[in-house]
Amino acid sequence: MRDFSQIFSLFLHLLIFTLNSRLGICSFQSSSLDPLTQQNLDRIYYLPGQNFDVGFSQFSGYITVNEEYGRALFYWFIEAVEDPSSKPLLLWLNGGPGCSSIAYGEAEELGPFHIEKDGKTLYMNPHSWNKVANILFLDFPAGVGFSYSNTTSDLLSHGDKRTAQDSLKFLLEWFERFPHYKGREFYISGESYGGHYVPQLSQAIVRHNLANNKKTINLKGYMVGNALTDDFYDHLGVFQFMWSSGLISDETYKLLNVFCDFESFVHSSDKCNEILDIASNELGNIDPYSIYTPSCTANSSLPNKLLKRLIGHINEAYDPCSEKHSVVYFNNPEVQQALHVNPKFAPKKWETCSETINTNWKDSSSSVLDIYHELINAGLRIWIFSGDTDAVIPVTSTRYSIDALKLPTVKPWRAWYDDGQVGGWTQEYKGLTFVVVRGAGHEVPLHRSKLSLTLAKSFLAGESMPALHQREAGHIAELDFSYEPYSSTGLN
Repeated sequence: MRDFSQIFSLFLHLLIFTLNSRLGICSFQSSSLDPLTQQNLDRIYYLPGQNFDVGFSQFSGYITVNEEYGRALFYWFIEAVEDPSSKPLLLWLNGGPGCSSIAYGEAEELGPFHIEKDGKTLYMNPHSWNKVANILFLDFPAGVGFSYSNTTSDLLSHGDKRTAQDSLKFLLEWFERFPHYKGREFYISGESYGGHYVPQLSQAIVRHNLANNKKTINLKGYMVGNALTDDFYDHLGVFQFMWSSGLISDETYKLLNVFCDFESFVHSSDKCNEILDIASNELGNIDPYSIYTPSCTANSSLPNKLLKRLIGHINEAYDPCSEKHSVVYFNNPEVQQALHVNPKFAPKKWETCSETINTNWKDSSSSVLDIYHELINAGLRIWIFSGDTDAVIPVTSTRYSIDALKLPTVKPWRAWYDDGQVGGWTQEYKGLTFVVVRGAGHEVPLHRSKLSLTLAKSFLAGESMPALHQREAGHIAELDFSYEPYSSTGLN
């Protein structure tokens, strides 16, 4: 139980929050405030629909990354459940480009707060990654989620390079606001188009540290999942996965390889589009982001549209209907007030992904494999994971990209285990670890939340994925796996 002074302090903070909210200033960033005062203004005390207590602190607010144009990025920081001072700091980035890390990463995947079907009530994720780390979710670039720019043209001119620069600026300023995290072990993780964001930001940090001759940010490594990595290998792997999974016919597979060659990846051809239409029809109304789970019936035409776009940017918009709950929740004015969203810059309608930003993306590297070589040489811990039921950036694509790095194997391919069951497969290379997560789709923490927590725990600890314990192996050896396919009376 808190003593009286703690209760009184909490009461004062709540009073300040209430008054500020009514005055319309909430926690909006002020450069004149000292870090502790700004932290207290950013502190989240309660979220609408939160019918339970939590034992950890959380904060949300804005960091200005460009004063001239008025670009400000919105963050939600959630400390570890237990002993946050001993846990590393992990930044999570969703992709798109143009999708919200709060909509997906926090509210659907690895965050502690998930949203019920009513769009109003929260429930706790038992496998939240804040069990093993302090997690920072970032909506970026400006124009995504609650992040904003005072300059309209900003929304039409984002790209890989500026996004990495703004993200670096955000981190440098964030550490000034939370100085007790300076020097803390820092990791970055993400998925999908995060396959660009994460290594590009990691590269920017490493180069910034070298230029300043000190570890301004103590980056230890990064991990990406079902990640856009190399245009050629990503698309090549898609066709192979669809065929090997029985989603398309032999004839269509052959035609895709003939007419959708490397040039067609860059400059889409009519013939390639025609074959993609055939492939879409053969797939039927499944969700290509998770081929074995039901798709949201309200969006039954979505997979076909997305498949046609594989020839261009791969757009992250996986929707088993849970996305809709986020739309309802984060458009609630009370939720926005609790998260310290500035009403002056709040979007008229909050969306999980910005189509404006996605369709106006200015620069996108055709490959980030060169960055991998640079950062492997820099000594970062680098992991790539892949849910094996994703047909958009499938495990085959990732394996082609890893093979192109031509890294020597340190530990060969093997199964890894969770509670005595195969959780997936893994192989360790010199400078890189690859992990397949069994039965997971494009958003691994959404489909296999417990396995994803095991993955995060191993990555942050720098340990190999767990093997089958000898005790468990002995138990399995004792089991009787024999069976009789036929009985004396016929089929069993």
